[in-house]
Amino acid sequence: MDHVNIELSIIIVSWNVQDKLRANLSALFKSKVNFRFEVYVVDNHSADDSVAMLRSEFPTVKLIVNSHNQGFARANNQALKLAMGRFILLLNPDMQLESETLNKVLHWVKQHPQATVSACRLLDKQQRTIKQVRRFPRFCDQLLITLKIPHLIPGVLNRYLQVDFNYEQASRVDSIRGAFFLINRENYQHLSGASRPLLDERYFVWFEEVDFCREVYKLGGEVWYTPVASCVDYLGASFRQLSRSQGQKYFSDSMLKYFRKWEKYWQYLILKVVWGLLKLFI
Repeated sequence: MDHVNIELSIIIVSWNVQDKLRANLSALFKSKVNFRFEVYVVDNHSADDSVAMLRSEFPTVKLIVNSHNQGFARANNQALKLAMGRFILLLNPDMQLESETLNKVLHWVKQHPQATVSACRLLDKQQRTIKQVRRFPRFCDQLLITLKIPHLIPGVLNRYLQVDFNYEQASRVDSIRGAFFLINRENYQHLSGASRPLLDERYFVWFEEVDFCREVYKLGGEVWYTPVASCVDYLGASFRQLSRSQGQKYFSDSMLKYFRKWEKYWQYLILKVVWGLLKLFI
């Protein structure tokens, strides 16, 4: 099957969120679209009945079942290597799309070919806009996060969090959340020469979408936010299953890998030492 016949490939990486995944797919397949799309679900060794549910209730889903948890980046790459669509949507399993979301977003990205990566408006379950836009991480703000200073002085991260960002208008941004992460495959291929976009598998979870956005800008592309459509984000149903210590381990590991790759070596070293000291005293 030639990929030009499929407009959109949707990739969902799932881990132990059967009910949220069912709701996600039910809404997804009720979408009002005027194009062909395919759906991949990569199950990262769920202990619930997600795989059986997918096979019985959603037989058209292209299912990849892992024998262990591969992490977010590597699991997405398993499907990215197979995806046929002109556009590729990385979608979290705990999302719920509105019926017109896909049509509206795809129409918008076709009108804005400069956008290599795009995100729509994300809403919480109370229909409030989730502030997802971030500037690229800098040494100072990530050190403050590591030391938990924002718990004492909340406004210290205002610049990094772009608290004054206008979510009512489309804008070019540094990075967006990986919950709804739409990649223009042709744009990316033109910039990079690579036939398929892939995430950096050094990240198990966290920072992989920031890293990809950074790569896009390095290549000469752009990342955009648009309010033209929205969907509900139930905010980390998989992550809430992690213990505090395990979540912090994944976060610190990914932060250090990001700084080792993108920033000055001394910044990486200081952050590594600080994380190491915190582990001794916490």
